Amino acid sequence: MCRIFAEQPPESYACETRSLRIGGHCTSLRLEAAFWTILEEIARQESLSVAKFATKLHDEVLERQGEVRNFASLLRCCCLTYLAQQGEAGRSSRPALMAAE
Repeated sequence: MCRIFAEQPPESYACETRSLRIGGHCTSLRLEAAFWTILEEIARQESLSVAKFATKLHDEVLERQGEVRNFASLLRCCCLTYLAQQGEAGRSSRPALMAAE
């Protein structure tokens, strides 16, 4: 089983630093390349740039929780939540597809 994980290309987990403007402040975020790819997909679905998506998320968390702790970890968890929802959507649509056949 570990072979599935161990055979990942190193480029997918290489860290990448990007500069973004969040809340009017320039900041740098360091995430693995795979997470940047997922964030780009999420942002594209929202018709936003990654920077605008990150700003919107930051502002919403700030509004709901009063502070944003460890924003890079929050972004990683957002990616995991997104992937889980994609998987659930795929599973829930399968019975309908099989019924239609």
